[in-house]
Formats: sequence, C-alpha cells, structure tokens
Amino acid sequence: MASHVLLLGFLAVTCSIALADETPLQDFCVADLNSPVFVNGFACKDPKLVQLDDFFFSGLSKAGNTSNALGSEVTHGFVTNFPALNTLGIGMARIDFAPHGLNPPHYHPRASEILTVIEGTLLAGFVTSNPENRLFAKVLQKGESVVYPEALLHFQQNVGNCNAVALAVFNSQNPDVNTIANSVFGSNPAISSDILAKAFQVSKSVIDDIKSKF
Repeated sequence: MASHVLLLGFLAVTCSIALADETPLQDFCVADLNSPVFVNGFACKDPKLVQLDDFFFSGLSKAGNTSNALGSEVTHGFVTNFPALNTLGIGMARIDFAPHGLNPPHYHPRASEILTVIEGTLLAGFVTSNPENRLFAKVLQKGESVVYPEALLHFQQNVGNCNAVALAVFNSQNPDVNTIANSVFGSNPAISSDILAKAFQVSKSVIDDIKSKF
C-alpha cells in the first residue's frame, strides 16, 4: 500500500513539472540593467516605468568601423544594449566587412545563429564536432543565408571587392561570443607559451610572437 502511495505521489509531482507553464507570465520584462538583483538574466524593470523607446533599437542602423586589422566590425543587439530583449530568447547583430575583411573563427556558447547577406558576397563556413572537424563552407550572395548550430566554430570572409554587410539573428538574448584567437593568445592571465607551443606543434618563439599581437 505504501509503495502505491509513493508511486502516486511521484506521478503527481512528475505531471505537475511536465505541465508547468514555460511561456512568459507577463507581456514583457524589460531588463533593469542597474538592478542589484542577480538572476539568470536580468531583473525586470517596473512595468509602470517602461517607455516607448525601450522597445526600439537603432544600434544596427549605422555601418561599423572596418578600419582595423581584420577589416570587419560586429555590432550587437543583445539584452545588454537592448533591454527589451530580456526573457524573449532572441538577439541580433550586424557585421560590416571591408573588401576581403574577415569575421574570424568564433562560436556562441548559448545560441544557434542564422546569418543573411544584406550586401556583397561572403564565404561562410563552420566546423563540426561530430563527425570530427568537418568543414561546411559556401560562398553566399546577397539575400542568401546560412545556419550555424549552437556552439560550433564558424566564420565569414568578404570574398568580393566591395564592402559587404550581413545580419545575424540568434535564439538567445545574450548568446555571447568566444573568438578563438583572442581566447587562446589573449587570455588574462595568459595561457603558458609552453602549453600552446606543444598544442600547436610550433616553437615557443612563434607563440610569443603571436601573443604580442593580442
């Protein structure tokens, strides 16, 4: 009898979890970026204090400055600068490319991405983890898109002679970005050059030279 009661109790708890409401419980939750409350995301601003401008964002309206070593600039529209995205599970970015500019290999630890070419011609690719280290890459024309599965290494390069622009959309309000070269050669504190030399099978002087650029 006791075992039947225990089983019924377990089923009741399981069903209550399965039927829990996972949808938003209010119209919006504009992030209060100054709140001292620390949660998985951001605390909500008092709805009575929310303004019209909270729901509009002009951060992607201007071209990024591509006068740098990579010839590209990424402008994010994440919850950290567009607070209305809080709890919505979406984000976006604009990527500007000078001719032959590169958005270097990187990954987003918390999001998949759809990238669409707005202007120009881009070589877009990603590398799988299973099957191991398989490269998928293709040249995209204006209006064409590619999807990058969550946390997989990917990149884009402008293969045209004119400027290029792409728009990326993410299924996270804060997908974050981990650029491989910056992480490996520019970490703080630094990863030992001996470790990196062995990992890349090159001399320590080569690693030190690369580190000096970061």
